[in-house]
Amino acid sequence: MRESLQKSQTITDNMVSILGSFDHRLSALESAMRPTQRLFECLPNSLRPSSEGDSGGNNHYPHNHSNGNSADNAVYTPPTLIPPRILPLLHDLANQMVQAGHQQQLVKIYRDARSPALEESLRKLGVEKLSKEDVQKMQWEALEAKIGNWIHFMRIAVKLLFAGERKVCDQIFEGFETLRDQCFAEATAGSVSVLLSFGDAIAKSKRSPEKLFVLLDMYEIMRELHSEIESLFQGKACTEIRESALGLTKRLAQTAQETFGDFEEAVEKDATKTAVSDGTVHPLTSYVINYVKFLFDYQSTLKQLFQEFETGDGSNSQLAEVTMRIMQALQTNLDGKSKQYRDPALTHLFLMNNIHYMVRSVRRSEAKDLLGDDWVQRHRRIVQQHANQYKRIAWAKILQCLSAQGLTSSGGSSNASVVDGGNSSGASRALVKDRFKTFNMLFDELHQKQSQWTVPDTELRESLRLAVAEVLLPAYRSFVKRFGPLVESGKTPQKYIKYTAEDLEHMLGEFFDGKNGTEPKR
Repeated sequence: MRESLQKSQTITDNMVSILGSFDHRLSALESAMRPTQRLFECLPNSLRPSSEGDSGGNNHYPHNHSNGNSADNAVYTPPTLIPPRILPLLHDLANQMVQAGHQQQLVKIYRDARSPALEESLRKLGVEKLSKEDVQKMQWEALEAKIGNWIHFMRIAVKLLFAGERKVCDQIFEGFETLRDQCFAEATAGSVSVLLSFGDAIAKSKRSPEKLFVLLDMYEIMRELHSEIESLFQGKACTEIRESALGLTKRLAQTAQETFGDFEEAVEKDATKTAVSDGTVHPLTSYVINYVKFLFDYQSTLKQLFQEFETGDGSNSQLAEVTMRIMQALQTNLDGKSKQYRDPALTHLFLMNNIHYMVRSVRRSEAKDLLGDDWVQRHRRIVQQHANQYKRIAWAKILQCLSAQGLTSSGGSSNASVVDGGNSSGASRALVKDRFKTFNMLFDELHQKQSQWTVPDTELRESLRLAVAEVLLPAYRSFVKRFGPLVESGKTPQKYIKYTAEDLEHMLGEFFDGKNGTEPKR
C-alpha cells in the first residue's frame, strides 16, 4: 500500500515538474519572441494589427465592416503552445495519473499551469477586464475603439488561442474524452469569461442610435464564431461556456433590435431646434439617410437578426418594413419642422428639398431595390406637389400685377388714358404706372429674400428656376408690350419699366443659391 502511494506521489511530482519546466520554457521563449507576436504571425495578413504596440496592448487593429468577407475566407493556423517533443511525455504522465486515480489532481495541475498562461496571452494582446460600470463611464470614441479591438480579440482567441489549446488537450489526454473536455474547460473558462463579460457589458449598456452598428458588428462575430465555439467547447464540461456564448449572441441581437425601435421613435420625436432658415436639407434628414445607407451594409446580418425573433421566412421584407417606418417617421418630423416657417412658400421649399434628398438618396443606393419603384414614384410626386405649391404661393401676387384686370379707368380724361390701336384701350396711365411700381417692389423683395434661400441639388434648383421663368417671363413680356407705351410716352419711363425680360431672367438665376451655395454631403 505504501509503495502504491509512493508511486502515485512520484507520478504527480513528475507531472508538476514537467509542467513547471514547461512554464520555465515559455518564459524563456517570451524573452526572444512575445506570445502576442506569435499569435499575430498566425493571423492572415489582412487582419494583423498595423503596430504590435507594447505589453500594454496598444495595438491598432483593422476595423472595417467590409473586412468581414476576407475574415470569413481567411486561413488561420493555430500556434504551437507547447513544444511537440514534450507532449508525448505529458501524455504518458497523464495516463499514469489516471491509472492511479488522480484525475482531479491532474485537472488542477493542468488548470493551474494553463489558465494563467492563456489569460496572460490575452492581457498582452490588450484584453482588459471591464465592468458594465466601466463601460458606462467611457466616452463613445474610446468605447468604439475598444469594441473594434474586442471583435479581433474574439477571432484571435477562438481561432488561434483556444484552437491551439484544444489541440494540446486532445494530444495530452488522448483516450480520456471526459477528462480532456474538463481540462480544456477549466483552462479556458477564465479567458472566455473576460471576453464575454465585455460583450455583455455592451449589450446591457444604455442604448443609443450610434451603438447599433457596433452591436451588429459584435453580433456578426459571434455568429461567425458560433460553429467553431460549438466544435471547440464540446462535451458536458463545456456546456456552461457554450451557453454563455449563445446567450451573448441573443442579447446582442435583442439589444440591436430594441435600438432599431428606439431610433425610429427618436426620429419621429426629434425636437432639435437646429435652424435651417434657408429651407435647405435639414441635418436630421442627412443623418437619418446616412444611417439607413449604413444599414444596407448589414443586410445579411440583419436577415439573421430578424430570424432570431421572427417566425417569417427571414426575407428582406422585414428590413424593408423597418426602413419604410424610419422614412415615414422622418417625414412626420419634417412636417412638424416645416410649420416653424412664417412664409408658407418657404415651408413648401423646405419639404421639397428634404423629400427630394430622401428620394435621390434612395434611388442611388440599395434601398431602391428594397423600398421599390412605387415608393420612389410616390415620393417624387410629393416633391413635385411641394414645388407647385411653392410656385403658386410665392408668385401668385406678382403674377396678378401682370394681369390687365383692374387697369380700366372709369370715365378717365385724356390725361389719364391713351387709346393705342386697342392694345391698351381704356387703360389708365396712372394705374399702369402703379402696377409697374408694385411689380418692381414685389420682385425686388422676392429677389432679396429668395436669393438667400437654398435648393442644394443643382438639377432641382435649375428646374425650379425654369418653372418660374416659364410663367413669369411670358407674362411680363406681354404686359410690357401691351401697356409699356403708356409709360414710355411719359417722363422717366425707366422709373417704372425698371427691368427688361432678360434682366429678370438673369436675376432668377440668382434665386435659391443661399448664402454659401453649398450642397450637403451625401
